[in-house]
Amino acid sequence: MNLKEKTIKYAKSIGIDLIGFVKSEVFEDLRERINSRKEKDYLSGFEEKDIEKRIDPQLTMKDAKTIIVVGVPYYIHENNINHDTNPEFYGKISRSSWGKDYHVVLKEKMKKLMELMQEELGKIKYRFFVDTGPLVDRHLAYKAGIGWYGKNNCIITENYGSWVFIGYILCDLEIETENHEENRCAKCNKCIDACPTGALMDNYEYNAKRCISFLTQTKEDISYQLREKMGNSLYGCDVCQLVCPHNVNVEGGYDEFFPEEHNYRPNLLELLQLSNKQFKKKYGDIALGWRGNKVLKRNTIIALGNSGDIKVLDHIKKYLEDSSPMIRKYAAWAAIRLDKVRGKKLLEEHLKKEKDPQVISEIKKLYKYYL
Repeated sequence: MNLKEKTIKYAKSIGIDLIGFVKSEVFEDLRERINSRKEKDYLSGFEEKDIEKRIDPQLTMKDAKTIIVVGVPYYIHENNINHDTNPEFYGKISRSSWGKDYHVVLKEKMKKLMELMQEELGKIKYRFFVDTGPLVDRHLAYKAGIGWYGKNNCIITENYGSWVFIGYILCDLEIETENHEENRCAKCNKCIDACPTGALMDNYEYNAKRCISFLTQTKEDISYQLREKMGNSLYGCDVCQLVCPHNVNVEGGYDEFFPEEHNYRPNLLELLQLSNKQFKKKYGDIALGWRGNKVLKRNTIIALGNSGDIKVLDHIKKYLEDSSPMIRKYAAWAAIRLDKVRGKKLLEEHLKKEKDPQVISEIKKLYKYYL
């Protein structure tokens, strides 16, 4: 059994379903794509800023010879979920954050894999990453033969569709590498047509700054037009994956990714009232926890503002008194969005006591836009 076969055997023994290998070399085929997106202002800003680090593994680990790329499935069928409550106003959380934080799950598995290999091979130099590394993990998964690119820019796999989390390990082992998968995207344009914000375009173009997944995580101000298209999304977005024909009848994911009830369809009115301590207790061990209570509360206000039900205005108006200027600004938007007449009256009363010039300016902008 050669080193590649042993590595695959170890990976399967600890529940790593997908594994592939890439030579640690400069990925020049990425340079033009990244530069093009940067010029068009399509990058999210969450990525590594230095393009050389994004394409050259040696700048992260100079001794790296091979990159081991792993994937684990996370799709959970909704008909397997038992939920006792059905709140009138609920938010959507992406499947990527239904269960245990995938960063933790993958890192535990990759660490265990390398420990098993070291028991037989001796000391190995390695570094592993999930999302936080400088390299482009989806491109590594593609080069390693784990899957192919869909028009939604997700990596699509044979058995699990695009519902896979990706991690990678830089190591100093010489392991036989893979040939990448032939592009088998159905090219039906269903993902492009379904994208609420137009983030997806032909020729695999993708504007990350319009993606709802980005919008629910950014701390930057969100335009009124994009807020309206976010619907009741609280964290992430699965729309482009749900319509993909490659995601029909896929195999299910790990039990670790099965949701608690408050992760599946969280009650928006309850989320509004969470203290920071309560937030950490409920959401600290899932992926959305990294963005904190304030961003989730902002997203909750956007979702309620998009509900179209004026009775939630009584809940929203309380947050015009919030200590955070950001929350006050979004509460003002939701008030106008829900009911222009009553919302304007509330804001006129609020302006009499509002001291923050940015909030005052925001309310005046809302008048011009919506009234």
